[in-house]
Amino acid sequence: MALFPVQGIVEGDFVVVLVTADDADPMTAVAQAIAHHGIGTRVAAQDRPLKVRYQGKVLADTATIADTGCAPMDVLEVIYG
Repeated sequence: MALFPVQGIVEGDFVVVLVTADDADPMTAVAQAIAHHGIGTRVAAQDRPLKVRYQGKVLADTATIADTGCAPMDVLEVIYG
């Protein structure tokens, strides 16, 4: 387990944020870490689950950063599923 820096943005937001996630965290935790900075501030909250999209593909909720092949500082997008 190691801290892993990624850039993240919530769909509909205009601010890209830098977050550190544990490389063993599931995408649900990564989505929450990214969403914390935009949802309720610049993007309206919705009653739907958050998903992570990477290189155009929606990742499984149980996938980890290590599973995705994501490199440090890659951009992950948080979307409502």
